[in-house]
Amino acid sequence: MRKLLLYIGIPCSLFACSRSEQPIRTGDLLFQVGRESAMSGAIAAATGRSEELKFTHVGIAVIGDRTDSVLEATSPGGVRMTALSEFLDKSARIGDRPVVVAKRLKDTAGLTAAIARARSFIGQPYDYSFRPDNGRMYCSELVWESYLTPARERIFPARPINFRTADGSMPVFWIELFEKLGEEIPEGLPGTNPNDMARDSTLTEVFRWF
Repeated sequence: MRKLLLYIGIPCSLFACSRSEQPIRTGDLLFQVGRESAMSGAIAAATGRSEELKFTHVGIAVIGDRTDSVLEATSPGGVRMTALSEFLDKSARIGDRPVVVAKRLKDTAGLTAAIARARSFIGQPYDYSFRPDNGRMYCSELVWESYLTPARERIFPARPINFRTADGSMPVFWIELFEKLGEEIPEGLPGTNPNDMARDSTLTEVFRWF
């Protein structure tokens, strides 16, 4: 019986150790290079730089005692909670490891309020129009709206949205998408994207899975 208790205790101890050494925390931003799709390709072409990773998605880590999740605005599904394992599985791979980088605010004051604001958007549909204040959310817009200073100013700046590739051409994906929506392409309107956000000086990298 004594040996049996010893053997049972070993995996439990290992599990406790793995939880205590979790490299990411609630409120960390998880920047992802998604598996290739028409949308992810168009986002990468418009917002990436040749010398660095081209992130196509960002989510907010929510780390619990029993479950680890990501709060994200994703297509399809809109704003929702996704298991961390599922989020990682949706990533592109380098050496069979998910291409996801975790970054943390250098000043973490106010994170609890940021997570609460992000949770309040759960259920909003995905924003294919990429326009602000329309009752819909795209991935970096969720972060932009949720992460505020104590003075309730947005931590991450909005910049003119660019949908064009490096050579100035407009990808067919965007042309066809906005034709279906019956809307003008919001080129130049204020907005955000995962690549600009990942480069923001308020963040520091804390972990990568590859």
